[in-house]
Amino acid sequence: MDSLSIFLWSLISIVSLIFIYFKKKYSYWKDRGANYVEPTFPLGNLPFRKVHFKDFIVDIYQHKDETPFVGAYTLAKPIVIPTSLDLIQNILVKDFSNFHERGGYYNEVDDPLSAHMFSVDGEKWKFLRTKLSPTFTSGKMKFMFSTVVEVANRFNATLAEIVKPTGSELELRDLLGRFTTDVIGSCAFGIECNSLKDPNSEFRYYGRKVFEDPKFGTALLLLILQYPDLARKLHVKLLQNDVSDFFLNTVRETIDYREKNNVKRNDFMNFLIQMKNGQSIDDESSNQTRKLTMEEVAAQAFLFFVAGFETSSTTMTYALYELALNPEIQKRARQEVKDVLAKHEGKLTYEAAQEMTYIGQIISETLRKYPPVVFLSRRAARDYKIPNTKAVIEKGIDTMIPVYCIHHDPEIYPNPEIFDPDRFTPEQIRNRHPMSFLGFGDGPRNCVGLRFGRMQSKIGLIILLNNYRFRPSPKTAVPLIFDPDIGILTPKGGMHLGIERI
Repeated sequence: MDSLSIFLWSLISIVSLIFIYFKKKYSYWKDRGANYVEPTFPLGNLPFRKVHFKDFIVDIYQHKDETPFVGAYTLAKPIVIPTSLDLIQNILVKDFSNFHERGGYYNEVDDPLSAHMFSVDGEKWKFLRTKLSPTFTSGKMKFMFSTVVEVANRFNATLAEIVKPTGSELELRDLLGRFTTDVIGSCAFGIECNSLKDPNSEFRYYGRKVFEDPKFGTALLLLILQYPDLARKLHVKLLQNDVSDFFLNTVRETIDYREKNNVKRNDFMNFLIQMKNGQSIDDESSNQTRKLTMEEVAAQAFLFFVAGFETSSTTMTYALYELALNPEIQKRARQEVKDVLAKHEGKLTYEAAQEMTYIGQIISETLRKYPPVVFLSRRAARDYKIPNTKAVIEKGIDTMIPVYCIHHDPEIYPNPEIFDPDRFTPEQIRNRHPMSFLGFGDGPRNCVGLRFGRMQSKIGLIILLNNYRFRPSPKTAVPLIFDPDIGILTPKGGMHLGIERI
């Protein structure tokens, strides 16, 4: 047999084995009699065309029936898409002990910044969550409030220099990203990032790079998530070296300076330094079981930075978009701002912001319609029999809780494409299932920084509405198109709006 024949037979054998492997994998849900969507070799239910990941979830969700979930596949891996709010509540809250893992990828040895609280599992997650939760209490938010207002006032001054007396058309997503970068830089690192003055400042550059220039595309990232142990053996790092080096060096230098000069601040970095030195930050005890390493401190600071600046700036971007398209809602929101500030002698205090309930409803409705994170991941730690059914979610199976789909389900939110902040009055909230809103997740692994995220978004909107009016411009996209290359739900091409001073 010549070489060509050997090669061809080898190729046919390999392809046949791969096909048989996938065929066996693709029988998983059928063999269990589950409601599922028929997969296609080799992507499973992932679309062949380039779309945002939320479109993949939407396509699966459309196959829901009276059963509590839809079975699907990412590549060869079976996954669960829960469609029952009761099942979702079990996974996130009631039976959390069985779904405490996210099943993400991190590499503590080669890529220490990836081992932050969002991605780690088990005892390490429990330790970090327990120790970091006191950082985000209402009391700590009051301490940070004035810092955020100070940056917001600088943001207002920057806009005043840009916006012409007759009005201007601006791309607001980048401007809002610069605002939240400066907020997080100040609250997390105690550093003046100056992104508002310098759009190319280091913090802004590296923060943008994390989201807009990821090291891996969606397909490679899925492979890493499916085979995490192999990826670790191959020393796969999620972050680019320059991004990792920048944040590690910044944290080291900041801590070194503070400890040498005995600098104390009411910010996130100060709390992390206390944890590094074995001190408690919750006033209940003076010490803790173990100290954080420098790499662990850097990983948590990195998480706070990238999660804090991007999600909040995106939320404000969408809020202003909807307010521009809905001038009556914008007018009502501005009137609330002016009325409450008048009661507080024109000063934006913590108490004044708390009184602005309609602004809070706008933020909630924005997160409903445009959730930055379109799905939540949980992995079964052991076999889980779904109550009142014969169905079992087997150990190791991942669930993708379809946040975007729930938020846009007309059975839960009538006319879901209509922007209506009155959906979030206390009475309306009480009348809905607790799992009908997952803008910050829920249960023990919900967003630990939700209070801070809401606070900085609220302060930003208050300052903007008090000083500017927003309207659509010729470049405003209606409807919006989402960027398929960015995991966070992001408008493609930015957000162009008309803005004029009041």
